[in-house]
Amino acid sequence: MKRDYFSHASKEARSKQHESSDERCIALVDARYLSWLAQHAQSKAKKESVNRLGLSYFLGDALAQAGIDVEVKRIYWYSEEQETLDVEGQIVRKVLSHDLDGGVSLLQSMAQDLTRLAQHNACDHVLLASDDERLLTSIDNAQLTGMAVHILADDAARNMPKLHQTDPGWGRLLSQADRRIVVQPKALAEILQGVGAKEVNPVVEDPEVVRESMTEVIVSWWDDEPEDKREELRDELHINRGIPQEVDRQLLLRMRHRLTRALTLQEKKMLREIFRAVAFGTLSTEVTPSQDADSSTPLIEEPI
Repeated sequence: MKRDYFSHASKEARSKQHESSDERCIALVDARYLSWLAQHAQSKAKKESVNRLGLSYFLGDALAQAGIDVEVKRIYWYSEEQETLDVEGQIVRKVLSHDLDGGVSLLQSMAQDLTRLAQHNACDHVLLASDDERLLTSIDNAQLTGMAVHILADDAARNMPKLHQTDPGWGRLLSQADRRIVVQPKALAEILQGVGAKEVNPVVEDPEVVRESMTEVIVSWWDDEPEDKREELRDELHINRGIPQEVDRQLLLRMRHRLTRALTLQEKKMLREIFRAVAFGTLSTEVTPSQDADSSTPLIEEPI
C-alpha cells in the first residue's frame, strides 16, 4: 500500500504546513438555496419551518466525507424569512425576497462577507451554499488570497460534463470550487426538519473509554508501519510541532469510524498526545488511564 504522508518538499516547507484539523472553516448559507437543495428531489416538496440545530454537524460531516477534516466554526445564514430560532455559532443575515430584487441584496451581503473573510484572513476554508453564478468574481478574489472555497451541491455535480450542457451557469460556478461537497437531498431534508439533530443533546461518553479506543487505534496503526517509516515519522515529530497532515487525517477518520461520530476538540488534542507517546515509546509515562481528558496537560502543547 502506498504511503504518501511524506512529500519530497524540504523539511522547512513541511514545518510550515498547517494540519487540516486545525484549520478554520466558516459556512455562508443561502437559506433559499439550501431548502431547494433539500426538497428538489422530493416528490412531495412542501415548505416547512427550518430547524438549524443539526446543520453545523451535518456540514462538518459532509466536508469530512470529501476528505476535508475541519469543523464548521460559524454559519452565516442568509434568509428572506424572519428567523425566530436562535442557534449558537449561527448568525442570521436578513435579505430581501428574491421575488422583489432578483437576489441582489443576498448577492451583495454574501459577496461582502466573503471578501471580508478573505481580506482579514479570518478562516482557511469557506463552505458556500449558493447557486448564484454572480458570486464567481468574489470567489476568485478570495481564492487568490489563499482561501479555499468549497461549494455545496447535489449529485448533479458528479457529472460535470453533463452539467455544463444542461446548466452552464451552475456548471461554471461549481468548476470554480476548490472542492464540490455533494450531499443527499433526503439526508439534508431530515436535518432541516429536525430529524437526527443529535449534537444538541449528545450522549456523554466516558473519557477513559474514548482514551482506550484511541490507544488501540493508534497502536494498531503504528504497529502496521515499517520500521523505516516509524523512524522517519519520529524525526518529523522532533522537527515539527504537529504531526504530519496525512497521518493526522488518517487517525481522525479511523476514530470517526470507531466512535461513529466526529471527535470533539478536546478529543482531537488527546489523540495527538497519545500518538506522540506511542511514537516515542513513552505511553505509560505520558498517558495513563487515570488521567482525565479535560485535565491532562501535554508535554508539548498541540493546537486545537
